[in-house]
Amino acid sequence: MEKLRETLKVRKERAILVGVIQGPRTQTDSLAELKALAKTAGAIVVDTFQQKTHTINPATYIGSGKATELTERARCNKTDVIIFDNDLSPRQIRELEGIIRVKVLDRSELILDIFATRAKTKQAKLQVELAQLEYTYPRLTRMWSHLDTVAGAGGGTAAGSVGGIGTRGPGEQQLEIDRRLVTKRITDLKRDLAKIDDRRIREIDARKGLYKICLVGYTNAGKSTLLNALTDADAFVEDRLFATLDTRTRKWTVARGAQVLLSDTIGFVRNLPHQLIASFKATLEEAVNADLLIHVVDAANPESLSQIESVDKVLAEIGCSEHSKVLALNKVDIAKKTGELEVLQTLYPAALCISAKTGLNMEQLSNAVLENYRGTEILLRVASSQSNGKVQSFLRASGKIIEESYRDGTVLTQARLGLNQLAQLKRLSPDSIEIMHG
Repeated sequence: MEKLRETLKVRKERAILVGVIQGPRTQTDSLAELKALAKTAGAIVVDTFQQKTHTINPATYIGSGKATELTERARCNKTDVIIFDNDLSPRQIRELEGIIRVKVLDRSELILDIFATRAKTKQAKLQVELAQLEYTYPRLTRMWSHLDTVAGAGGGTAAGSVGGIGTRGPGEQQLEIDRRLVTKRITDLKRDLAKIDDRRIREIDARKGLYKICLVGYTNAGKSTLLNALTDADAFVEDRLFATLDTRTRKWTVARGAQVLLSDTIGFVRNLPHQLIASFKATLEEAVNADLLIHVVDAANPESLSQIESVDKVLAEIGCSEHSKVLALNKVDIAKKTGELEVLQTLYPAALCISAKTGLNMEQLSNAVLENYRGTEILLRVASSQSNGKVQSFLRASGKIIEESYRDGTVLTQARLGLNQLAQLKRLSPDSIEIMHG
């Protein structure tokens, strides 16, 4: 049994995908997304298995009869791993592996495995390891012989070594040792991530007064492509799920005198494990602190409606449900051929139709952002020293000068300006600002 769980990775393994549907059928009942996730992890999908039921079997999730049927399919297809599109309990995994004699993973384990292979920076690696350990801790059983085969803590580290001084008490089981080691490693990871969080908070604080925009959306919706199209980010782009995990922030000159900060975030997915959302809190802070969110949607995907709902659910979970948003329907050059676009336009008439790849309607997106950036127009009377040329330059570039006069080395300017730009004007240290009316 232990050999079945020597690794959670599914790279180059032959996989059968299993989906259990409860209640009425919905758009997300198909295994298309699970198949994409499995292929992203490197698995070869050899068969699929779906069951519709009203009750979940507490022992095997799918019932003993279906487990026996799955065993035969696994034998015929020389299967290495069974991947469920559902979250299973530790008991259900143990029972299924005992019957089928093949490694069983659930949806959360698969996503965590993908994130582990995608993590490149120190921060991303720490975040993924923390999520894996927090997922693993309540599921620790004798199926694993050592901690390092579960979460990659590393046999050469203190967290990865078992059997040293202080761990050989009379009658102590491996499970108790593993739990203590996991607890210690989780504490260490949270401490390391807290230091990174502090640095990121200082970075965010340093951007006060600058207008911040964050790209959010389902994985593979085209956020990195859009970031590249609008800035010189040169972000990694590939047609696969979770191509990038790290946040990138770049300056974007939306229009003359209107420069903003544009950030990309990790892609969301249906039923994203809560451990990942918690672990990637620092990364998602970019969305939490943004002045505007651009929700990028893959308009060519037949599951686009449920993907929008999934993203909105995660945004609500991290406290972004009330943020100002621009909905950008991406890949419309492809969507026009598939027929998905018409439905989305009917349901979201205010959404913008763009193509980050071809550059279609990028000007419309810039105008929508500019409108949010400027906000409600206000009338100001500004006094500034003639030597402070930055104030006049900003008002000319970002607002509309109505009247200007000079008195004793002071420039008196009456101008119209967007309310959201008032903070930027104050940073230029004018002598006085009087808001005449909103």
